Amino acid sequence: MQPWSFLALAIVSEVAATSALKASDGFSRVGPSLVVVVGYAAAFYFLSLTLRTIPVGVAYAVWSGVGVALIALIGWLVFGQALDTPAIIGLLLIVAGVVVLNVFSRLGTH
Repeated sequence: MQPWSFLALAIVSEVAATSALKASDGFSRVGPSLVVVVGYAAAFYFLSLTLRTIPVGVAYAVWSGVGVALIALIGWLVFGQALDTPAIIGLLLIVAGVVVLNVFSRLGTH
């Protein structure tokens, strides 16, 4: 498997775990609580595999940036949380920062 695939799995696992945090109701509900624990364990496992080849700065920037954007989107779509104009602009800036880091920075080179 490719390192970027591991990173994608890390992001999806982390987003699933973070989304389940709300449903766990302070870890008082077993099912969502298990999703949180398993999701975060999987996220860190796949992130560790990613770090074998992708520099930590790049991997973490992509992981956190994409994760924040996806969680905001899930909050809006699933939990009905409002995204006002400043929030949307901030999210776009996060995504733009990840793109700039990956496309223009030498940080991603070994």
